[in-house]
Amino acid sequence: MNNGKILIVDDDTNICELLRLYIEKEGYSTAIAYDGEQALELFEREQPNLILLDIMLPKLDGWQVYREIRKTSDCPIIMITAKGEVFDKILGLELGADDYVVKPFEAKEIVARVRAVLRRVGSNDEETIKQVNWDKLSINLTNYELKVNGEAVDTPHKEMELLYHLASNPNKVFTRDQLLDQVWGFEYYGDSRTVDVHVKRIREKIDGVSDKWELRTVWGVGYKFEVKG
Repeated sequence: MNNGKILIVDDDTNICELLRLYIEKEGYSTAIAYDGEQALELFEREQPNLILLDIMLPKLDGWQVYREIRKTSDCPIIMITAKGEVFDKILGLELGADDYVVKPFEAKEIVARVRAVLRRVGSNDEETIKQVNWDKLSINLTNYELKVNGEAVDTPHKEMELLYHLASNPNKVFTRDQLLDQVWGFEYYGDSRTVDVHVKRIREKIDGVSDKWELRTVWGVGYKFEVKG
């Protein structure tokens, strides 16, 4: 049984071996890189289904590896770090990471997150097209394409998912915690600033495009996609 290939990137050989054992037990094959340059080489050669990517790496750090991969691929990436600082977590999620895990962790937790991310990504192939359209705005979550005034706008995954979630529920107000739970899908330790950052970036792309809808802040509560008229 082979459920897909996972690329494990960490300079700690013990962590790599532990993850390899647990992941292969679940029916996945693995490839292991111990530095950033090797990670990029293995990514090109192995074409993995998902990457477990540590931030603190020799040669190229995890952020550099992430950005290089994102130039050519939407392969799911789960960031791993020993820091656990809010800044690192917000940066990882802003860049569009699919999940974020802080060391020390349970290997079983990693496996569960791998399964969840791959299930979420794979479901796009099985479902009908997930698309919502408003005046001069089209959000297609099946192929992750945002069109504004008919023109495609390059948009990170999490911004796209957040906008789709709001626009699919017009005039419904969501708190920041609800959006973290429903869009990011995992506990964010009570810090909701990343929602504000994502909304700000979305507004830079869509504000003023139409007078028929608006991404509104509901002060003291959260956000809503308001449809007028």
